[in-house]
Amino acid sequence: MHQEGLNENLIQDCEQIMLTEFSSYRKQLKLRYEDHLSLFGSNRHHFEEGRDGNIIQGALTRNEFSSSRHGNFSEYSTTESDDFEKQDGGELICEEESTFFDAADHFTEANSRSSTMSSSTDCGAPSTTNINNPADQEILDIQIQDSDNMLPEIQRRSRLPEPTEKEKGISLWSIIKDSVGKDLTRVCLPVYFNEPLSSLQKCFEDLEYSYLLDQAYQYGKLGNSLMRILKVAAFAVSGYASSVARPCKPFNPLLGETYEADFPDRRIRFFAEKVSHHPMLIACHSEGKGWKFWGDSNVKSKFWGQSIQVDPVGVLTVEFEDGEIFQWSKVTTTINNLILGKLYCNHHGTMHIKGNRQYSCKLKFKEPSLLDRNPHLVQGFVEDNDGKKASFLIGKWVESMYYSSLDTSKVKSVDQLQGAASLLWEKNKPSPNPTRYNLSSFAITLNELTPGLQEKLPPTDSRLRPDQRHLENGEYEKANTEKLRLERRQRMSTKLQDNGWKPRWFEQDAKDGTYHYKGGYWEARDQGCWDGCLDIFGEFSET
Repeated sequence: MHQEGLNENLIQDCEQIMLTEFSSYRKQLKLRYEDHLSLFGSNRHHFEEGRDGNIIQGALTRNEFSSSRHGNFSEYSTTESDDFEKQDGGELICEEESTFFDAADHFTEANSRSSTMSSSTDCGAPSTTNINNPADQEILDIQIQDSDNMLPEIQRRSRLPEPTEKEKGISLWSIIKDSVGKDLTRVCLPVYFNEPLSSLQKCFEDLEYSYLLDQAYQYGKLGNSLMRILKVAAFAVSGYASSVARPCKPFNPLLGETYEADFPDRRIRFFAEKVSHHPMLIACHSEGKGWKFWGDSNVKSKFWGQSIQVDPVGVLTVEFEDGEIFQWSKVTTTINNLILGKLYCNHHGTMHIKGNRQYSCKLKFKEPSLLDRNPHLVQGFVEDNDGKKASFLIGKWVESMYYSSLDTSKVKSVDQLQGAASLLWEKNKPSPNPTRYNLSSFAITLNELTPGLQEKLPPTDSRLRPDQRHLENGEYEKANTEKLRLERRQRMSTKLQDNGWKPRWFEQDAKDGTYHYKGGYWEARDQGCWDGCLDIFGEFSET
């Protein structure tokens, strides 16, 4: 239509008609396919895999495609493409995955007739894509998600245990009035102000959207370095989403306390250990499909009467299997309205995501103001080694992140881009059973002690911490008693460090002082051998 010199408004009208028609057709196809599954079950025996790696679809669906539309529909996109990027933290059910599979076949078939794309021998996806074409990225995301269809389905709890006691409220002002200007980690608070998670488990919450790193890995394999760093940037922002309306603080771990998370349904293993008491340092290490994630954090926090300011110190690193590395540090967090008003937090500052190859990223978390009508805004850009801006990002850390070829620094919301932005990440739906702690569905699973797990854990795991377990069970008196006991033991930690105590699973780099996982934990777990692991939650003598 451009070549024929037709009016731009007419072209846009025609494009909108095509988008609407294609959206309607895709909905109908999804409903038909779900009906098909309801008759024949969720197995995939009606699919065959061809020798060349391309997926050959059942005759029913193929006939519907060929009889209804023709041409390359991958050139068109609707806002519904976002549906294919949304994932519930990797907990997709079979029916949804089958829908991705179905759509992927159609796009692969359409693209095989198009001269605008070439197929990759890896998984039938384009080896190079147009970053400004959302449909191209949608195709890749569909194919990446479809590769996860053989992951095990693991049932995890969806709610905390019902409290056995009625909780008594406590005035926060009575606690903090004598603590203004002090380090938060040195202030002893009743369990009423804690949530039933430790800071080690909170570190794992940053990996709720680990599928973004899975996607980043796959994009890099396909030669799309730009989409890789965009997914890494979305992952870096996504870690803040669970902090919304969380009124309680996590338990401060004891020296040597550990936490493991083995999630085969997400293809990740995570391990963390408290490696220093003063300064309070936590080191973590995680491995996923084609990537590793690690870091250590020293959180400096202070009371300022009506607010708490938390300044993270430390570097987070993602390394992909092909050697590409990205590093960044977290931004400042301020918790407001401690005395009066509704408690809330804000994250603000600049995050630099530095890559060791072609691209780096800069994200600005907007600092809040009293008259701010657009809070939680995050804006940024990706630039290459020559300083040329390759893509722009915009979104909110409480909701979602988008990328666009248009400069987002002058706009206040993604809506102002009028459809010229594509979804990178969207927050999962809130838990239907959040309790007063307002935990996400993912966070609710982190302290679960499933049958058979306890005998596999070392005596240092956070799940075995008695005050935290009593709090989760709603046994508040017992929780307070145990917390006081363990805090007395915690005061001995400085003496232990001075006497040469060393972390069991991490070692400090002599050059930069950072901690790195030295290995051996999962092997010891398999053997059930925890020699050298102290019973840090047990009784002790101060002599």
